[in-house]
Amino acid sequence: MSELYDLVIIGGGPAGLAAGVYAGRAGLKTVIVEKGLFGGQMQNTGEVENYPGIRQTTGPELSEVMGAHPEDFGVEKKYGEVRAVQLEGPIKTVDLGKEQLQARAIIIATGAVPKKLGVKGEEEYSGRGVSYCAICDGAFFNEKRPGMDKGIVVVGGGDSAVEEGVFLTRFNKVTLVHRRDKLRAQPILQKRAFENERMSFVWNSVVEEIVGDGKLVTGVRIRNRETGEESFLPANAVFIYIGNQPNTDFLPKDAPFLTENGYIRTDEQMRTGIPGVFAAGDVREKTLRQIITAAADGAIAAMEAYHYIESLKEQAQEAQVQA
Repeated sequence: MSELYDLVIIGGGPAGLAAGVYAGRAGLKTVIVEKGLFGGQMQNTGEVENYPGIRQTTGPELSEVMGAHPEDFGVEKKYGEVRAVQLEGPIKTVDLGKEQLQARAIIIATGAVPKKLGVKGEEEYSGRGVSYCAICDGAFFNEKRPGMDKGIVVVGGGDSAVEEGVFLTRFNKVTLVHRRDKLRAQPILQKRAFENERMSFVWNSVVEEIVGDGKLVTGVRIRNRETGEESFLPANAVFIYIGNQPNTDFLPKDAPFLTENGYIRTDEQMRTGIPGVFAAGDVREKTLRQIITAAADGAIAAMEAYHYIESLKEQAQEAQVQA
């Protein structure tokens, strides 16, 4: 028989880690399962300056602090990739391949991953000039290195594209390519970008192809959406920020809480509609995906899981009395 937990949290980003803190403090026997680095997408974030109480830090630094916090309350951490889940009934099962975890409740906090452009050259040059993480790869394209004088292209127009684009200017000049004629990023981020002399912009344009010499990226072929004109933009690297897609492939395709785009639909208590199954963080259908909103989701989900588990215990006690 596998060990029975009160709660299994799938995902070790800010939502899962916050849920672990609250679950541990509530006395729940809890395990957090993560397939990569604890901290999730925080690990790929350069500067963090909008988390209340911490004026400025980096994603990896905040990940390290958050990652250690649940352990203070006895929460277990496991590395593993979830293959499948069984969500119905009083005991849930999480299949990790080599082992199965059983729990009375589950919190799905698996977050989301960057979307890909889907253009020619993207897969071929992934890791060789194509990247989705500025803090991970930006330093490789420092203009002081031999041959790195073509600059960097950033694709996108939201918060991530603009913020990471500004971050990348510390290494090289940056050209941001956006399919519209204005940015979608927060005003404060736009202001920083427009005031940065090392950033330039190509509007109303899309990347048609990422070009390379067989070894490394040499540039991108872009098309103006209004005129149809195509042009070549030299670059040593292409950083892509066009949105995210949820990590929900391990869930049953007919799960009633999945949206058309694969996100999880919940109520304000993070309940999915299946008793004992909750979701938190960027994997949820929501309007704002930030570290603070993910952490808040995790706290709520953990406390709702606690109340759910307490109700199971009360029901069992009542059944014993009646027997």
